[in-house]
Order: sequence, then C-alpha cells, then structure tokens
Amino acid sequence: MNTRTITSSKIKKFKQHLLNDEKSISTIDKYIRDITRFMDFAAGRSIDKSLIMEYKRKLEESYAITSANSMLAALNSFLKFNNWHDCCVKQFRIQQQGFCPEEKDLTYEEYRRLVLSARAGGNERLTLMMQTICGTGIRISELEYITVESLARGEAVVNCKGKLRTVFIVKELREILMRYAKIQGIISGPIFVTREGKPLDRTNAWREMKELCQKAQVPETKVYPHNLRHLFAKTFYDLDKDIAKLAELLGHTSINTTRLYIMATETEYKQSMEAMRIIVK
Repeated sequence: MNTRTITSSKIKKFKQHLLNDEKSISTIDKYIRDITRFMDFAAGRSIDKSLIMEYKRKLEESYAITSANSMLAALNSFLKFNNWHDCCVKQFRIQQQGFCPEEKDLTYEEYRRLVLSARAGGNERLTLMMQTICGTGIRISELEYITVESLARGEAVVNCKGKLRTVFIVKELREILMRYAKIQGIISGPIFVTREGKPLDRTNAWREMKELCQKAQVPETKVYPHNLRHLFAKTFYDLDKDIAKLAELLGHTSINTTRLYIMATETEYKQSMEAMRIIVK
C-alpha cells in the first residue's frame, strides 16, 4: 500500500482544481490556508483516518465549532480530490440557535456612530465604504464592482461564485460616491482602491473599522465588514417582509442562508413575548 502524504505539489493541483471549478478567490485562499495548516500538523506523517481524527480533536480544543467545521470542510474536499475518501470525517454537530447573539448584533445607531467617527477622523474612503456595503448589501469582496461606470448606470453587475446578479445603487449613495471619485481623480474603474491603485481588500477594511471602535463606543465583536451586510438585510426585511426578494439582493441560493441574516435578538424575542399579554392575573 502506498504511503499517503500531503505535499506542496498536491496542494498546488488542488488549487488548480478549485480554480477550474470557478470557486471565488476568497474561498480558494481560505481552503489553501486550511490545507496548509493541516499539512503543518501532519508534519510528513502518512495520512489515515486516525491522523484526521487526531487533527479534529485539536481543532475542537483550539477553535470555535463553526471555525473548526469550516476547516474540516476544506480538508474533506481536499481528501476527496485525492480519492482518500476513507479518511474523511464528519463535522461537529451544532444546535442551531434561534436568535442572533446580542454581542454580535450591530444596530443602526451603532452603525451611524461608526460612520460619523470615520468622517470626523478624516477617513472619507472608510466612511463611504461602510455606507456602500450597508446601502447595497454587497460583500466586502464585491466592492471592486462599484465602479465609476456602475455609478453612471445606477447599478453594478456582480460576479460572485460563478453567479451574476445586479446590485442597485440608490440616488443618495451614487451622488456622494461620484463626488468622492471626482475629488480623488478617479475617472474609471473601482471607486475603493488603495494608494497603489489596487482594490481595497477585507484585511484593510477590517483593520480600519476596528480602529473606530473606541471612539464610536461600539463593541469590537460587532465591528467587521460582513456585519454591515447583515444590517442591510435586517433593515430591508423590516420594511419589505419579502425574504425571497432579499435572498436575490444578497445573492443567496438558499433562503435558509438568508434567514440567518434576519434573525431577531434574544431581547426582541422577549419583547414580543411580553407584548402577548397572555398571562391571566
């Protein structure tokens, strides 16, 4: 029986497989990071089910269950690609929570304070970036599709995970972005770029947002780009109550994914129950 080991060559072939499968760049980068992490753990040892189980236990001790599961998903995908199906393991079972944790729920007022703090600090790019994500519901990785040309049309065509969807840009947002582009001398292409002219990435956005926390008096647990997308979802749903329409705007294939974006908080559940007035005194 041939010894099975992970090598840089195998990882490279797996990456090409993901590219051919038209996975997004962010997904590919994460999968490769996760596989490389496992390769470091394996340290040249032969790959078998017992080694994978050992790694699974280590993940359980070191990471949140959701993070551990995402790493196992990447590893299982790699194992299947190499026809090592006998080594695949099950993910950890999670009891689905029916409400959004308070410590992660970004409110409109907190979002407003973040925007005002960024503006007061003179960071107009960050000010507009947060408003663009919250005003359109796009992912941070999709910011590159907000271009001068898309502003002229009033909509952007986003290509994510092999799917095209239209993202609408409301008049107020178009106006402030066009004014910003003119001041910055951006006559074509992406609005949000680094000093080198490259599209703004998740790392830059995350770091700049975290720097606002103390001044804006918003807990760090609530401040990350994807939470702005969640706030868009909840705000839209509160007005429209059409989850199918919201799923299309967000680019979700499954409405079950969209439901996770609009979960009420524990406090909101309690308030609804209090409002029932069903107890007879």
